[in-house]
Amino acid sequence: MNSYKELLKQKEALEQQIHEARSRELSDAVSRVRSLVAEYEMTAEDVFPPARAARASGTGAKVAPKYRDPNTGQTWTGRGKAPKWIQNEEREKFAI
Repeated sequence: MNSYKELLKQKEALEQQIHEARSRELSDAVSRVRSLVAEYEMTAEDVFPPARAARASGTGAKVAPKYRDPNTGQTWTGRGKAPKWIQNEEREKFAI
């Protein structure tokens, strides 16, 4: 059985080997990617499309309703197409 100090030395040697192998393989990978980008005349936006700004600002978050139909209790946030019960009506009388 190996002693603690021997195992630590083995660990250091393995970490060095891992670092060297990663460096070698990483440079090969970068070379392959660069050749593909050049071959297909790709831009940075092709490879890394910009994040959608709308998502970052909270798209999909629920919005409190602004209007309520007194007859049915249905609500509407005031966004998008207006429901039939509020079309051609003064919205103030439906305000919550």
